[in-house]
Amino acid sequence: MTTNTNTAAKNDNPQLTVRVAADKLAPAAMRAMVALDKATAGSDLEAGLKELVRARASQINGCAYCVDTHSADALAGGEDQRRLLLLPVWRETGLFSRRERAALALTEAVTRLSDGPVGDEVWAAAAEEFEETELAELVWLITTINAWNRVSVATQAWPVNE
Repeated sequence: MTTNTNTAAKNDNPQLTVRVAADKLAPAAMRAMVALDKATAGSDLEAGLKELVRARASQINGCAYCVDTHSADALAGGEDQRRLLLLPVWRETGLFSRRERAALALTEAVTRLSDGPVGDEVWAAAAEEFEETELAELVWLITTINAWNRVSVATQAWPVNE
């Protein structure tokens, strides 16, 4: 994540200014996060599934920067725009596979740990769809995007207007 250090006026939102360039001021932590991100990006999980997970966690966490980034990456990777638009209400559609639904349910449960622990039913559904190594990779992917979301939301990073 490279934070946008432009003034709020350039973003048409006088309420938001980047609070701190955390990536530049704490470069060791940034390097560690980038390394973790590369490790999760290099997993054997399907690229499209990874972007759906990243986008959904980012939606829940209210991270505009990450929603923008991962929605654009999903579209560039061939994801259907309609499915992306319906991602917040994926449970009410028939547009997502069982595997995707299991990943999204696990994403929501891990992202919302303050609501309670990941339930056995959610975990079992994910374990049915993912091999053990894939499940471990999925947990790390969800953990990583949640970490990025927290840094971005705390520092008020936002998408760059281009």
